[in-house]
Amino acid sequence: MPLHAIEAVDDAVEATRAFLWPIAPRKWAKLALVVLFAAGPGTNLSTVQFNAPTGGGTVPDDAVTGPDGAIDPLAVDESVWLVVGGVVAAALLLGLLFLFVGSVMEFVLVESLRRESVSVRAYWGRRWRQGVRLFAFRLLLALFVLGGAAVAVAAVAFPAVLGGVPELSLVAVLLLVPVAVLLAVLLGLVHGFTTAFVVPVMVLEDCGVLAAWRRLWAAIAANPVQFLAYAVVGFLLSAAGGVVVGVAVGVAAAALLIPFGVLGLFAFLLLMAAGPVGIAAFVVLGLLFVVAVLAAVALAQVPVITYLRYYALLVLGDIDDELDLIPERRAAVRDGDAVE
Repeated sequence: MPLHAIEAVDDAVEATRAFLWPIAPRKWAKLALVVLFAAGPGTNLSTVQFNAPTGGGTVPDDAVTGPDGAIDPLAVDESVWLVVGGVVAAALLLGLLFLFVGSVMEFVLVESLRRESVSVRAYWGRRWRQGVRLFAFRLLLALFVLGGAAVAVAAVAFPAVLGGVPELSLVAVLLLVPVAVLLAVLLGLVHGFTTAFVVPVMVLEDCGVLAAWRRLWAAIAANPVQFLAYAVVGFLLSAAGGVVVGVAVGVAAAALLIPFGVLGLFAFLLLMAAGPVGIAAFVVLGLLFVVAVLAAVALAQVPVITYLRYYALLVLGDIDDELDLIPERRAAVRDGDAVE
């Protein structure tokens, strides 16, 4: 029995080349915006440090420390907690907004590949309701993960803290490790299959997440080996794609350091001459550098994410021809006439 996950590896290359070549700047720019949200930027945000105002003076030692000299968090200036709470709330809202936009962009990306034409506004207007459903599903999945992590931490910490028996914590760890690994694999498969297969099924049948999962599950039950092969090969391809994107972004970031370094020197001289203006210049340069790196990330992800999505669509259509979103492109690739 041929494994479609193996056969589609080369076909996805041809389909990607046909879709992206010749290079059209406007098309690539729109795809870069889509994949930036759909796939994520692939970078970690650094921790922001700040100093909260304390009313123009120093805080007395006895206001923030207890009798033994330890810091009393309840005695810290109230403004500090307000700032911390505001930062946490803003980060949470920003994360939820990114998750929502990314969920809708998944449908924009699939529609773009299906119709071989990128139109963010048109596809967003057509699919945003399904994006809301996908957002809710992903949010519940994330809450399940957080809840499981909280239970695991409690199971490990409580025996030692309350019972005074650290050996029970060790036993809890030994019992939880295999369970955590199994749950991580299962949740990873659910998330990955939702992105790769459930979203296309939702587009094809114009249904919700659960209805699409029921339809997909019927195909999985009938072809478990094919989907298992996709899970393995798809993981390897995603890992290889991540390395390619990482190298490309690293090279781009290094190249960007040259002009931004020169501008940073001028900003430093401006800082020495006029402090506030120089600080503002450094802030602007920092923001521009971050934007430039994110643009490099998005552009580097365009061919990789396009390939991975085409690969999943080809595998899905090979396994179940009723779920084929790209029959014309598939036929062109198989006939050796992929590039127009």
